[in-house]
Amino acid sequence: MKVFLLTFAACVSLSAASARLTYTKSFPGSTPAFMYVSVDHAGALEYKESAGDDQPLKVQLRESEFEPLFSMAAQLEYFRSPLESGLKVANTGKKTFRYEPESGPPTETTFNYSINVTAQQLLDRFEQIAATERAYLELDRTIHFDKLGVNDALADIESLWLRKELVAPEQFIPLLTRISTHDTFMHLARDRAARLKDEFQAPPTTASTGSKQR
Repeated sequence: MKVFLLTFAACVSLSAASARLTYTKSFPGSTPAFMYVSVDHAGALEYKESAGDDQPLKVQLRESEFEPLFSMAAQLEYFRSPLESGLKVANTGKKTFRYEPESGPPTETTFNYSINVTAQQLLDRFEQIAATERAYLELDRTIHFDKLGVNDALADIESLWLRKELVAPEQFIPLLTRISTHDTFMHLARDRAARLKDEFQAPPTTASTGSKQR
């Protein structure tokens, strides 16, 4: 009976496995010097800025946010071919796309610069995801340690929102609620947080783009 339970648990674990895309960038001297973005085919996102971080930031993406990533990876044949352009361009960091299927060996490719349009689009999207998570971490930091910096952190989030580059805006709701309902934060920051919260919670077809403030 015990063997059956262990076998059943293993089968459940395998059936629950999901294909995964990973983007990493190593660029010593930049901020951050390392980034890791991982998305599985159920929309589970992990973000970290240290290879050894065992507590990554975890977010659930909408289908409309993660499906295009897998579509572009498919167009790139899941990174089975090189993407490096070979051109003499400035070093912008060692970037790696990796695909881990539900079964079978993973495939990956590393490059500094690619002229492949689809690769550029996938890179841009991963960078937007990373920018969103950095903005989240910065807002969380200012809430706890730099209340005067909260409005600037909110302005950066709003800028991503207005450019349609903000990913999973729902993740910000708890932080925005905290700011908008506590008078320890500046009035300007409370107002901005309340407005962004309303916009992030509105149906996509009616969400207001708002007005940028400083």
